[in-house]
Amino acid sequence: MSEPYLYLIALGSNQRHPQFGGPAAILESAIEALESDTIDVFAVSPLVHSRPIGPSRRIYANGTALIASALEPRDLLDRLQAIEADFGRTRRGQPWQARTLDLDIILWSGGIYCDSALNIPHHAFRERGFVVAPATTIAANWRDPVTGLTLRQIEARFTRAKPLDPRVSAH
Repeated sequence: MSEPYLYLIALGSNQRHPQFGGPAAILESAIEALESDTIDVFAVSPLVHSRPIGPSRRIYANGTALIASALEPRDLLDRLQAIEADFGRTRRGQPWQARTLDLDIILWSGGIYCDSALNIPHHAFRERGFVVAPATTIAANWRDPVTGLTLRQIEARFTRAKPLDPRVSAH
């Protein structure tokens, strides 16, 4: 058996599920579902709440998990999508709609990966504080292979005070 890869997984939910409950409970159950003979969950961030991107109006519960697995990225993506389906996720309709469970591969120890279905690092994670903030609590020194910045450095960009744009009125 080959040496396992490390993966940073983002988790999100903004719908109730009749079996699992509200979004936070869904994420806790999803962490349990990740743990298997092929995936070892060894760190889980605190949950944060965020406003949705796109048309959904429900607040999201978000978190991240560090996992180890010998699965290659595409095989892990298939496993994550199977877990999402087990939680009632469907992949039809408009992007950014409300969902019971969203599991995304953000980073992996292999660096950069790209095929027709998957890009690692995740294309938008650097702009998403609801991913970066929880990730920093469990993997602050993990470097983005594209920018070379650590998660802590990326998070600092969200927490710095931004100067006011003089064209925007405060009223």
